[in-house]
Amino acid sequence: MDGALVKAIGIKTLLYGSGALLLFWTFNAIKLVIGARGINPLVKQFFDQIASGRIDGAYRLTTKTYKQHVNRQDFLKFLTGLQLNKYTNLKSGRPKIENDQIKLTLNLKSADKKTELPLDFTFVKIDKEWKINRIIKANR
Repeated sequence: MDGALVKAIGIKTLLYGSGALLLFWTFNAIKLVIGARGINPLVKQFFDQIASGRIDGAYRLTTKTYKQHVNRQDFLKFLTGLQLNKYTNLKSGRPKIENDQIKLTLNLKSADKKTELPLDFTFVKIDKEWKINRIIKANR
């Protein structure tokens, strides 16, 4: 009788724990999706600006903090060094929320899909609008 009681309590505890974990995961997934709304259009706008040669437009999509650390000339050198014209496809990774920032790795792929360029972006929301706060070439 005692063994059956322990077994029943163990199964219930396991089920409650699993339910709590599922609820926690669902809450965080919804929070991430709602919080990240607006980032995909920003990324598209950023690369559209670069593709059309409007580097100043792309630079304006960055934060004041970014501009304090990376001047326009350095931004232009960074973009030139990336050789973005080689890449035609963009694959987005899974966003991560850290301290009111969203970190996202974007993988640019060449047309033949043999070459890949991973870029780490950090986004912050300023006045209800997402801005790019950091861009670096990811190490892999």
